[in-house]
Amino acid sequence: MTALVRPVSGSHLLAHADGVRAVYADAFGSPPWGEGPEHADAYLRRLRDDVDRPGFTAALALDGDAVLGWATAWTTPSPFPADRCHPQISVALGEHRTADWLCGAREVDELAVATRAWGTGLGARLLEAVTADRADGRCWLLTSVAARAVVAFYEREGWTQATHPAPGGAVHAAFLGPRHPARTAAPRPL
Repeated sequence: MTALVRPVSGSHLLAHADGVRAVYADAFGSPPWGEGPEHADAYLRRLRDDVDRPGFTAALALDGDAVLGWATAWTTPSPFPADRCHPQISVALGEHRTADWLCGAREVDELAVATRAWGTGLGARLLEAVTADRADGRCWLLTSVAARAVVAFYEREGWTQATHPAPGGAVHAAFLGPRHPARTAAPRPL
């Protein structure tokens, strides 16, 4: 399997909507995510709006015409968003670090790779494709710490966990990219 990874426009990514949906269902259908087909449909509806976000960037991995994965990212707005898992990240980092470290930075929103391509380096290539052009290195993402293999992947790629969920609390954590200037200041777990 030889996948071609390249940056694409939002409209080009949407032109591959069926493949994006299939990879989403495949990648996020099993534990720890356990998302059903309705989540893949909801993601496509959200993606149609996401492509219009300031700083939107995407990368697509194709094997011939078959979608093997994709990544999307955009510029985190200021004030910091109050939707999805953003509020818990803001509370964990505090108002000043959230504004300084995350607002205006490149936020990696989704990264998905078909299970048949896991372990091939495709995820790393997609992640690099949506972050490499950020000259100041200010890139970040959030993910579930329950997804241990995903957390290990980001750590292998040089990403630093910046928030640490309380025991029994919410399971999402923010990670700073390998060139993020605040990476060394990120709080360590107790």
